[in-house]
Amino acid sequence: MNQPRIAVVDDSRPIFVQIAELIENDIIGGALPEETQVPSTNDFAAFHRINPATAGKGVNLLVDEGILYKKRGIGMFVAEGARSRLVAKRRDQFQNEYVRPLVTEAGKLGITETQLVEMIREEGAE
Repeated sequence: MNQPRIAVVDDSRPIFVQIAELIENDIIGGALPEETQVPSTNDFAAFHRINPATAGKGVNLLVDEGILYKKRGIGMFVAEGARSRLVAKRRDQFQNEYVRPLVTEAGKLGITETQLVEMIREEGAE
């Protein structure tokens, strides 16, 4: 069974949300392929030094989204199609949180689409 790999970062978001995001990152990155077992809530709790109920809340967020499912008596597993659903969700979030505000601000500053694309290319080349 896989062990939790990355420690929870101390930020303003609730810990259970961070736990869910860590699992999502492992699914998207391929560390947790579809149909593989995820660490137990007790594993997460021990690794991150948090209450098991908090870890469980993070895992249950993903169960509610259909990303994880429970095999009774065995544990939680990554659902089929979870990676593609997560990638689509993250792309939508990326567009809403980064691209839309970027385009809006560029418009306010009179930056053309061509100039904006060139700026992005320059950043990617560094």
